[in-house]
Amino acid sequence: MTKTYKIYFWKTAPFLRLLLPVIAGIMLQYYFLFSLNEISISAISLLSLFILFTLLPLAYRFKLISLQGIVITLFMITTGALITWHHNVRNNNLWYGKYYDTASYVLAVVNEPPVEKAKSIKATASVAAIIKNNTADATMGNILLYFAKDSGKKTPAYGDKILIKKALQPITNSGNPGAFDYKRYAAFHGIYHQAFVKNNDWLIVGREEPNWYNSFIYFMRDKIRDILYKYIPGENERSVASALLIGYKVDLDKDLVQAYSNAGVVHLIAISGLHMGIIYFILSWIFSRIPVVKRSKISRLILTLLCLWFFALLTGASGSVLRSAIMFTFIAVGMFVNRRASIYNSMAASALILLCYNPYLLWDVGFQLSYFAVLGIVIAQPYIVKWFYIKNKFLKAIWQLSSVSLAAQLFTFPICIYYFHQLPLLFLISNLIAIPLTTVALWTCLILVAVSPLNMIATFTGKIIFCVIWMINHTVFCINAIPFSLWDGIFLSVIGTIILYAIVCSFLYWLLRKDKLAFKFGLTLLLVFSILLVFNKWTVAQQKKMIVYNVPSHRAIDFIQGNKFQFIGDSDLAIDGLLKNFHLKPGRISMRLNQNADSINELFNKNSFYQFYNKKILVIDTAISYQPSAEKISIDYIIISKNPKLYIPKLAAVFNAGTYIFDSSNPLWKIEKWKKDCEELHLRFHSVPEQDAFVTDL
Repeated sequence: MTKTYKIYFWKTAPFLRLLLPVIAGIMLQYYFLFSLNEISISAISLLSLFILFTLLPLAYRFKLISLQGIVITLFMITTGALITWHHNVRNNNLWYGKYYDTASYVLAVVNEPPVEKAKSIKATASVAAIIKNNTADATMGNILLYFAKDSGKKTPAYGDKILIKKALQPITNSGNPGAFDYKRYAAFHGIYHQAFVKNNDWLIVGREEPNWYNSFIYFMRDKIRDILYKYIPGENERSVASALLIGYKVDLDKDLVQAYSNAGVVHLIAISGLHMGIIYFILSWIFSRIPVVKRSKISRLILTLLCLWFFALLTGASGSVLRSAIMFTFIAVGMFVNRRASIYNSMAASALILLCYNPYLLWDVGFQLSYFAVLGIVIAQPYIVKWFYIKNKFLKAIWQLSSVSLAAQLFTFPICIYYFHQLPLLFLISNLIAIPLTTVALWTCLILVAVSPLNMIATFTGKIIFCVIWMINHTVFCINAIPFSLWDGIFLSVIGTIILYAIVCSFLYWLLRKDKLAFKFGLTLLLVFSILLVFNKWTVAQQKKMIVYNVPSHRAIDFIQGNKFQFIGDSDLAIDGLLKNFHLKPGRISMRLNQNADSINELFNKNSFYQFYNKKILVIDTAISYQPSAEKISIDYIIISKNPKLYIPKLAAVFNAGTYIFDSSNPLWKIEKWKKDCEELHLRFHSVPEQDAFVTDL
């Protein structure tokens, strides 16, 4: 009888065994910040152990084979830490932050075409030198610059050298609960400082020859955008076409983007793995039917990859496009060697290369969604599509498309809930309609670029694109208008997300392999997840808070009891809109607030005096004059808002305040004056625009 040996999954995916420890090393370095000496000593020690192991007799090496695996794994963890240390620009001796002080001049080179914003013009610039005491030190590193629109000067162009005499400000977060961590996002892109420069703060002093590759990419992007805007009628339609083909999203209407997000198809207006997947599979289908090409696998592979990368360059070669192109390149090569099981190995290899190039991609939402979506399609779609046997070719094609969407959603919905706090309930319908139309729109846009010199044909093609994208937009708006089409305001912690993924994997393994142990494990995890939800609900019921939000030029205060909140602030923050969604909504979701109460029983208000439980609060937003009394009035918090004319010493003569709070509706120069008065009188204070939102448990 012939003995069979089981080949384990990880044996067929060696790159996966390298990827996981590298990821562990990246995370360890990011959170614990090991020094270069510590990393180097660890790497040298492990390398020495490995060399020593190879010198052992064969019998000992065979017995200690597991030890070799542990050494290699630890070495890859160290490699991940070293890559992360090296990628942190602050560890470079030439980083401008090691030379800069407020008395310095900054010589910077604009390294991308400036983008027009509502009140300014934004550009990223690389710091070429720091000049002080008539000495210039060559440096490196990027900063964000915001040029005032009313400066009357010509806006700097890509490649211009500018001399800046304006203090660089560290990039900070708003500090509002649950807010987007913009500081970390900028740091992952190597940016730690910014400056808002006016007319007399900067001067163009020369020009640096732009990088030919970047110049070509920016030229192609602008050229394609001009073609799309010339031939496609309709503002929304041409902006969607630009986002679809070249990832240019500046002109997208905010309400339109929100509608796409609510319908579960926001990935359609951001070049991602979906678009590259569409291009890849259509190219594969085309080349497999061309008589001369289909006979040669190597010819099909080369032509597919050439077209794939040409599309990546044509559309601007953004980070998400290059990431997807690399991933599908490895998948294509894996398919070429006829090892379908190695698709996991191909994906792991592409992820490993990307993380070696930029380890901070590990925290990129697009990176995570791309790989989880493809993983879901590879694992689950072949089984989902077999749920129904359909003879009709048209209905079969619809079901195949639906199975792809279901499989991708199955592996991405926990991440979507964690980051976006919502779950589109009609995603299957919206994707079923929008993905085929998007495929048509994408290829028609490419045709438009190709035929743009032929004005009549280009005009006709542009009208076709308009009709297709209009149908997509109309479908999205219709689905968004359906009641209960969106489950909104969901909060999921990191632990909850991990448990939810473990539940999905357990039940999926049970369904695919009929493994009873996996089913029991999934039920156990489901019980743990339910207990976690109950505990969170109990915690929410106990909370009593006051929050003074950090919203520039606005007053925003929430009094919180359980899952209820009463808002006191500007009217434009009380209605749904960009300000509310960006500054207030994330915090309310993180605290599980779902009832906006007109009044909370425990909150009493009389003439700007509030009492919430045992805390007394005074909100001052107008000029006031209080007469000192024999005994001071005890107040826990005095919130100063709307830039009133007042003097801290006079207030201190009347009130015995625990803390003075200056919110973001006050100008910074006035807050500085109040802070000095508080320091002289030894009074506690909190500056919201400088010290983040004020959050206190009552």
